[in-house]
Amino acid sequence: MSKGRLSDAALRSLISEVRGKAPAAVPVAPEPRSYDTAFETLPGYETLRMQRAAADLLGVASPFFRTHEQRAGAVSRIAGREVINFASYDYLGLNGHPAVAAAAKAAVDEFGTSVSASRLVAGERPFHAALERRLAELHGVEDAVAFVSGHATNVAAIGQITGPADLIVHDGLIHSSVITGAQLSGAQRRSFPHNDLDSLESILTAERDRWQRVLIVVESLYSMDGDTIDLPRLVAIKQRFGAWLMVDEAHGLGVLGPTGRGIAEASGIDPRQVDIWMGTMSKTLASCGGYIAGPAALVEYLKVMASGFVYSVGMPAPATMAALTALELLIADTDGRVARLQANSRYFLEQARAAGLDTGLAQGHAIIPIILGDSLQAVLLSNRLLERGVNVSPIVHPAVPEKSARLRCFVTSEHTHDQIDRAVAVIAEEREKLLHEAPVAKRLSAAARG
Repeated sequence: MSKGRLSDAALRSLISEVRGKAPAAVPVAPEPRSYDTAFETLPGYETLRMQRAAADLLGVASPFFRTHEQRAGAVSRIAGREVINFASYDYLGLNGHPAVAAAAKAAVDEFGTSVSASRLVAGERPFHAALERRLAELHGVEDAVAFVSGHATNVAAIGQITGPADLIVHDGLIHSSVITGAQLSGAQRRSFPHNDLDSLESILTAERDRWQRVLIVVESLYSMDGDTIDLPRLVAIKQRFGAWLMVDEAHGLGVLGPTGRGIAEASGIDPRQVDIWMGTMSKTLASCGGYIAGPAALVEYLKVMASGFVYSVGMPAPATMAALTALELLIADTDGRVARLQANSRYFLEQARAAGLDTGLAQGHAIIPIILGDSLQAVLLSNRLLERGVNVSPIVHPAVPEKSARLRCFVTSEHTHDQIDRAVAVIAEEREKLLHEAPVAKRLSAAARG
């Protein structure tokens, strides 16, 4: 046998072995997998589509995304018509105030329209510290930090300071941003029935010792119902159980207390007894963004640890200076806006109740709900009011339970008694018409729900 060649016997053996084997299987390509990439399959989209189709079929126009064609104050312009406006939370009428507008314009000239970076790296400007210092002084605490979004303030702060070893206990009607922050944190979450502090105590009695830290979260003025909290008792509870107390003042600033400084002033409580104050600048302060105020250590921690602050651009100059100027106007209140707002709020509530309207839990603090109990009726009534020159937004399921659908009226310092009288009268008249149409409205509501 030559070197490198198989012998005849070896070659025959190899051929025999190969022939005895089954032919190799031909690979079969797998069936292509189907992937879900249609946005129409997102949860709730089909329900939304059906509701829109039913509304179109019934000729019910959407009351949402109405375009305001001018600054929306006590009056606004929608579809070319001037209307009395109760859908904007410019509580002290400072949006468009000459001093606020001038400060925002001057800020653009000096600093531009953006700070163009996170504050941690290159976005810090002197007006940031000035706003935070005044917010801390307003609340009577050590320090404050401003975020570019009110919703993100709750999400980032709660998501950062609590974790899986902790418990968050909140009011059943708390804002969705608090729930989102709690979910982000990984902490366990419990809710108690609205303003039921006996239930809060029961939860803490049963569960406090299981958790490292406990955070209690409430709103000073509830945005859907217009009622306030028992702050002295909440402070006593948090002290008894060794918990943090966080109060969301989004709707309370400028509204509650003799000078509009919020629920602590209204309750006669030292604000330092509350661990965390949260607020927004899109309501009384006529701008946008949110803030946390409290102990210096908390603020220092959030500024370097909260992702919603660290990885977000700093507040732009015009928005910051608008908020700071509005804050100074609130503190000075030389033209009695706070007292006027409070008087208007009480007057609206009195007139609404006298007209037989269901105002729910409202206490006369800028937010007056008109409870209707059915989402479609709330939409129909809102549309009819707009036809008669009154703009009020409906609040429907899932923002509130289906049986508590409502109109939500925001009262400001700039509304007149004549405007309030007109609005209440129109609401009562159109509500009465809907009551007589109840059987029809009930069928429409059932059709809209599919």
